Amino acid sequence: MGEKNAAIKKLGGAFDLLIVTANAALDWDALLAALAPNGRLHFVGLATEPIPVSAVSLILGQRSVSGSPIGSPVATEMMLEFAARHNITPQTEHFPMSRINDAFERLEAGKARYRIVLDADF
Repeated sequence: MGEKNAAIKKLGGAFDLLIVTANAALDWDALLAALAPNGRLHFVGLATEPIPVSAVSLILGQRSVSGSPIGSPVATEMMLEFAARHNITPQTEHFPMSRINDAFERLEAGKARYRIVLDADF
């Protein structure tokens, strides 16, 4: 088991809501296990492959999986206000624009965690 999966497993039952924006295969069982009873795993990004979900983990934990497209401007504003109130910030990696090739190599290798931001350095 990887270091990240171990860290997720330690959070078992800790979250009411997990919002998935990544379009990559993740450890779905570990993420579901991180949900509290009646917790929800909600997708706002398009997963590139089917998501294997055990009905048992949903039923026993009274958990649910849902999804929605990116919201309206009002919904987006409410989400940003919520994030600001609760000090929720994105996880980003920054590269200077002069290293754009390095950023693309990292992205194409699947090593980006979780967003790459290019900063102007000219």
